[in-house]
Amino acid sequence: MDFLFESLAKALDLILAFDPDVYQAVWTSLYVSIIAIILSTLLGVPAGLAIGIGRFPGRRITITLLNTLMALPTVVVGLVVYGFLSRMGPLGQWGLLFTPWAMVVGQVILAVPIIANYTLGALSAADERILPTALTLGASRLQGSLQLLQEIRFGAMAAVIAGFGRVIAEVGVAMMLGGNIRSYTRTMTTAIALETSKGEFAFGLALGLFLMGVALLVNLFLNLLQQR
Repeated sequence: MDFLFESLAKALDLILAFDPDVYQAVWTSLYVSIIAIILSTLLGVPAGLAIGIGRFPGRRITITLLNTLMALPTVVVGLVVYGFLSRMGPLGQWGLLFTPWAMVVGQVILAVPIIANYTLGALSAADERILPTALTLGASRLQGSLQLLQEIRFGAMAAVIAGFGRVIAEVGVAMMLGGNIRSYTRTMTTAIALETSKGEFAFGLALGLFLMGVALLVNLFLNLLQQR
């Protein structure tokens, strides 16, 4: 127990002293995850809506595939994206590998199925008469879809929160595509893994406290929106 208390005290010292390595990892995690979740929302929510209100051949197979993609192993995503972005890959000339943008690509691939599936789930619980009623009243299909999205907004927000939780706590993609480069692509999760393996438990604990704090703030924000 003494070891844990001493490590906690050192972790708080690192936070209060504004240790540059700690805050750089926090900043990298936040801006990469925020960019990834914005892009994922722009792709995932419309995809969930389209699948939910659409009636097309292969819809059931599409939903099954979407459910499967929610459980994508992060290392497999990292491996595939690595192959595309490496110098010998088809996108190697872009020079994205071991940059924050490579991590964004991997995180978007992980988050889109989650957001789309949660949106689809929220849509299935909504009143089926919303879209037909809007169309009957003269709304276009786009306007009707936006009205439907308005009705399931809390479910859509929960989908975005779930996607953000997936990407902010992700290790495999960040390690493989970012390279864990200090002050450039080192995130909270990759830094925790590295520093703990080096015996720097207090440093990892400081980042762990930040990670838990981010999760708490995100959930508080969702609760405030629901109350309003």
